[in-house]
Amino acid sequence: MRSLKWRSVAAAALALASAAATVLVATPASADAALRVHAQARGKFIGTALATSPLANETAYRNIAQSEFNQVTAENAMKWSDTEPNDNQYTFSGADQIVNFATANNQQVHGHTLVWHSQTPGWVQNLSATNMRTAMNDHIATVVGRYASNPTVVSWDVVNEVFEENGSFRSSFWYNTLGSSFIADAFRAARAADPDARLCINDYNVEGINAKSTAMYNLVSQLRSQNVPVDCVGFQSHLSTQYGFPNDLQQNLQRFANLGVQVRITELDVRIQGSRTSAKDATQATYYRNVVNACLAVTACAGVTIWGFTDKYSWVPDTFPGEGFALLYDNNYSQKPSYTAVHDALDDGTNPTDTTPPTTPGAPTASGITSSGASLSWTASTDSGGSGLAGYNVYNSSGTQIATSTTNSATLSGLSASTAYTVYVRARDGAGNLSSNSTSTTFTTTGGSSDTTAPTTPGTPAASSITSSGATLSWTASTDSGGSGLAGYNVYNSGGTQIATSTTNSATLTGLSASTAYTVYVRARDGAGNLSSNSASVTFTTTGGSTGGCTVAATLQTQWGGGYVVQPVTVTNGSSARTSWAITFTLPSGHTIVGSWNAVLTVSGNTVTARNAAYNGNLGSGASTTFGFQVARPSSDTSTASGYTCA
Repeated sequence: MRSLKWRSVAAAALALASAAATVLVATPASADAALRVHAQARGKFIGTALATSPLANETAYRNIAQSEFNQVTAENAMKWSDTEPNDNQYTFSGADQIVNFATANNQQVHGHTLVWHSQTPGWVQNLSATNMRTAMNDHIATVVGRYASNPTVVSWDVVNEVFEENGSFRSSFWYNTLGSSFIADAFRAARAADPDARLCINDYNVEGINAKSTAMYNLVSQLRSQNVPVDCVGFQSHLSTQYGFPNDLQQNLQRFANLGVQVRITELDVRIQGSRTSAKDATQATYYRNVVNACLAVTACAGVTIWGFTDKYSWVPDTFPGEGFALLYDNNYSQKPSYTAVHDALDDGTNPTDTTPPTTPGAPTASGITSSGASLSWTASTDSGGSGLAGYNVYNSSGTQIATSTTNSATLSGLSASTAYTVYVRARDGAGNLSSNSTSTTFTTTGGSSDTTAPTTPGTPAASSITSSGATLSWTASTDSGGSGLAGYNVYNSGGTQIATSTTNSATLTGLSASTAYTVYVRARDGAGNLSSNSASVTFTTTGGSTGGCTVAATLQTQWGGGYVVQPVTVTNGSSARTSWAITFTLPSGHTIVGSWNAVLTVSGNTVTARNAAYNGNLGSGASTTFGFQVARPSSDTSTASGYTCA
């Protein structure tokens, strides 16, 4: 089971109506090959969450689970409540059952979940800060460490559901006891337990671009800038046909991918309110198709996991009274239109009659090894199934696909210097069949530049020539004694996002928002890519208006081609207490407010007025409060809201 998602539950009357309704049994289109065949042909996984009881007791459940999916997640068996119900008393019977099933059926396992505010025993929740951190590290080391040498278990949800809907950190026992530092600590503990596993952060209601997903985006960016090993982001995607589809899903997946992380759909289901009808089935099928297509369109999207596959064992009806029918198969294991939608989205026209895999490729040989790349070659495979040899996939030791090729050679790039890599190859044919793994080969990249000495730390930047949209920064220059020479400087905002570069000890910032506070720092870089320590930060505020005894400062939190988020907008009161406030600002032409929090917004032309919510209008002398909003804009437009005034 998962925690409550998306919207408040429906009225009890809907539950009664649903129970009494007549279910429509759909007749699916003829499937020409299993989902996993088509997913593998597209270089993606199609996964499902598995429950231990039906896996042990129902033949139909096992048959579908093994034939249709190439990746599995334990629905509950790997959670803390199941693996360590009492302090240092571990039980892995359910987890091992899932892993053994996947191993037998050539499936990968995604571990779920290590640190979560739900389904964690009470003995953990009541610990002191020191003991809670120790318990967390011990739990991760034991659970992840158990499967670290098992090639079937390739990834983990390390931290789960850390944000509230408004983008603030969830007030969980983890956060209230340890602060947000538990997140980085958990990832570092997981990396220590299994250096090869892919480590993910996972949450719900982050499918579209909103305050919550933007908070996740900023956190991932910040953690990676601090070398915290966040490798991927999971988008749960518990959807409902009664609400609109998040049409910016693909755009959102891509903006996270641009941070250098893998993205994946982790818990997809699409629930229906009331009884099934052909129209509702069609809408559900469209939602499933849209999610799969969004993942297919983003190279860094590894695949889609559906949270179960049969309505018979769905978590939805128990959590959302009056809603259900959320999965690809009905209670009787009959395929629904949504199955056909997923199948057809994955199907790229491969030959479904060919079920014979190619022969196993020869062991790859590494050559041309540099500090960042290598060339691989191997003896070619043959294919006798009729669809023809289509190419090869190259995998690392954890089973992650790292390259593809249409010939019996491949060039690897983007590798780390002085690092050992173990790789193997599988051939694929036109029907998506994969050969057995080739023998592995291990090679070590050469050392990078002999210069490993970072430049000295730049001086504190000074801001000058501040306008409503820009500023000039200057700082005392760094020096470099490593031999590769000083190459320039990077300028970062307080969230760790690089906002400017320069080859001299000054930089001009443009495109800033009026009446907005910016905190920035500088790092020097040399010719070998070494970065200095952070300079001290400087904060400056762009020019803009303030009236009525209060001031306003707006911070551009993040932006992308089609929009941006301003958060926080800080309203600071003057000397006299007040019971309300109003902020006005101007939107550029073509910009549209698509969401806000902690304020009530009205729009007249290009002028927006943000008034306090019911709970944050009372401000004493010098007191402050914050709100935020999200804007959609044309993809070619880089301007942002400006002209903030307070009254």
